[in-house]
Amino acid sequence: MKLLIVGATGTLGRQIARHALDQGHEVRCLVRNSRKAAFLKEWGAELIVGDLCQAETLPPALEGTDAIIDAASARATDSIKQVDWEGKVNLIQAAQTAKINRYLFFSILNAEKHPDVPLMEIKRCTELFLAQSGLNYTIFRLCGFMQGLIGQYAVPILDNQAVWITGQSGPVAYMDTQDVAKFALRALEVAETQQKTLPLVGPTAWTAEGIIELCEKLSGKTAKIARVPLGLLRFMRGFTRFFQWTYNISDRLAFAEVLATGQPLDASMDEVYQILGLDLEQTTTLESYLQDYFSRILKKLKELDYEKNKAKKKKKTPFKSSV
Repeated sequence: MKLLIVGATGTLGRQIARHALDQGHEVRCLVRNSRKAAFLKEWGAELIVGDLCQAETLPPALEGTDAIIDAASARATDSIKQVDWEGKVNLIQAAQTAKINRYLFFSILNAEKHPDVPLMEIKRCTELFLAQSGLNYTIFRLCGFMQGLIGQYAVPILDNQAVWITGQSGPVAYMDTQDVAKFALRALEVAETQQKTLPLVGPTAWTAEGIIELCEKLSGKTAKIARVPLGLLRFMRGFTRFFQWTYNISDRLAFAEVLATGQPLDASMDEVYQILGLDLEQTTTLESYLQDYFSRILKKLKELDYEKNKAKKKKKTPFKSSV
């Protein structure tokens, strides 16, 4: 199958590209900077320079394409409205014109419950726009990646730095991006996923406190926990709205507030496993994911410490005592 992957340099997109190439698909990636995406070309993907926010750059990327996998998301320096709404509208309309056979889009779980949160409202509107487009779509609703937990929890704990958590932590069913890629590519092969909106979440929902406790157990270290009161988060969100150049920060704080309300981000995956013919037992658990990370990093730290001590011993010069 000839695939166009949008957002292929991101945490999720690169996993989808890697798995698609391993499965023998012809992979084309829409990228804004070919130099930063050079690793995709080395893997065997074709790079097409273009930008979602510039509609005229999209048609060349769609020529001869069978399916689009849209894993793009606004970066911290991007405008959420421009990339996640205007850019997606451009892509969907281009796909309509090019008569693309399949379109796979990643949204956010429970987006319809938070119309006051810009990112979630934009995702909801994009879902509706795609559903009305006439394309053979599949929408997967995600809630968080295990990869993001390394920088948020594991690294600070190893470095004896503070782990910041907000408000009343709600449980989140994080998923390994490699599993997300596996589910996405499988969905393209199964006709029952067409015109479907499905949850895509991990086996177990975890609170921030539970993740910290697991990291402490696996690392042998005690975490330094710093809490951000929900009231402060709401104040900062409102304060940043006074300044035009901080709108993007305010939008992201609004999304962070959703995670701090204590409401769970989880859903049943029974239908998804049944439709795709996949096995829950083969989906990565957070315990195994973090166990693998800490095993590798602690082994590396021991090796570095050994090499450091070995180098110190070599620098020592014995002095003969005079008689």
